Amino acid sequence: MNIYLDIETDWSRNITVVGFRSEQTGLVQLVGSDASRARLLSALPRSGRLFTYNGHSFDLTVIRKCLDVDLRDHFESIDLRWVCQRNGITGGQKKIEVQLGISRETEGVDGLEAIRLWDRYRRGDGEALTTLLRYNEEDIDGMVAIHRHLAGLKMV
Repeated sequence: MNIYLDIETDWSRNITVVGFRSEQTGLVQLVGSDASRARLLSALPRSGRLFTYNGHSFDLTVIRKCLDVDLRDHFESIDLRWVCQRNGITGGQKKIEVQLGISRETEGVDGLEAIRLWDRYRRGDGEALTTLLRYNEEDIDGMVAIHRHLAGLKMV
């Protein structure tokens, strides 16, 4: 089973959203204090291949630091950034999505804006959280599309 995971953080690199999708769970997004070690481990499937984009450098490192769990001990982990790079597909996730013809509702939102959206939500702007969660979901869906592209080319 494939699991696609993406996180969002605040200015201090504390986790604000852990989002993942698998065939077993569908989309799961743990927000704020719900993004705890216990909740994450109980929500994730028991086994599978974990896909991230730049996750070995960022997402999984932050999860290990903030939640004291190394997901690479629990899952086979594949960082699509490095699979792409080894196969001559370079750039950030959004750049690759554009090359593949993937569009987003949250066009123009990036990691910096995700932090700002969290700040706005913390000040009472519920719409900011809706946008942040949609951005996180689109990051996950983008990974699914990139993985499918690579699989179609027999690169992963």
